[in-house]
Amino acid sequence: MQFQQLAYFVAVAEARHFTRAAEEVHVSQPSLSQQIKALERELGAELFSRARGNIALTDAGEALLPLARRILADADTARHEVQELVQLRRGRIRLGATPSLCTGLLPDALRAFHDLHPGIQLLLEEGGSHDLVRQLARGALDLALVALPLPAASPALTTVELLNEDLVVVSSAAGPEPGRKGRVRISDLQGEPLVMFRHGYDLRELTVAACRAEGFEPSFTVEGGEMDAVLGFVRAGLGVAVVPSMVANRAGHDLRTTPLAAPGLRRTIALAHRSDVAPPRAARELQRMLLGRGQGPAAG
Repeated sequence: MQFQQLAYFVAVAEARHFTRAAEEVHVSQPSLSQQIKALERELGAELFSRARGNIALTDAGEALLPLARRILADADTARHEVQELVQLRRGRIRLGATPSLCTGLLPDALRAFHDLHPGIQLLLEEGGSHDLVRQLARGALDLALVALPLPAASPALTTVELLNEDLVVVSSAAGPEPGRKGRVRISDLQGEPLVMFRHGYDLRELTVAACRAEGFEPSFTVEGGEMDAVLGFVRAGLGVAVVPSMVANRAGHDLRTTPLAAPGLRRTIALAHRSDVAPPRAARELQRMLLGRGQGPAAG
């Protein structure tokens, strides 16, 4: 079994078409087909069913696909690790982060890292913690900033706490202030129109769980947005939203920030990577920098 054969297999599995897959990997279609057949002979099973021009994975192909992706990702990581030069003059980091951290923590941190190591390519994947954990597991990310606790069925990951952060309520500065005396209790959100993030956002799950703990279901005026969209809907007066304090601090004067009354809501952000594979050197250096900047409380 060769890496090239696995790469051709993954290309066909994703394209569901031999000719398009051959174009993707820059090889002739007959050569790609021959390599796939050689792989099938070695494994002793057909990987694709080819009925009336439709390409579909067989059961054996379905079983091989995640393993092939993992093998190729690990090989790619090893190749980049070896290619890195002294003093991090070259390399790349595949970093995952939640949208709120992309807005709040990362811009200044990545600028500082880039100033020190301009030859390192930074590839950023934005998503909820559940999505990022899956990306880490399949080897598509070197490092990710995720909210703790991790999903119950998470793969083996190593996590280091980075920061604890207060959550606050943002509302349109042109509308009435929610809550009383400059504070919002969770119970005050009952009946309050909420702008809510899409499923998979940690902030959505945390807010909904807090409301249910107070004995009510939150009422959504708009749901399904990303961070920028949620803030835009709040500015337009469609409702209020619960967001991290670091996002609210950067949101602008057209949004009002109101703290949550004690005990409030807080979230813990951690740096995570696969336990069975050490991050590349560049990712380890970025991790060191982020820990130096982020550890400790981030009060609202």
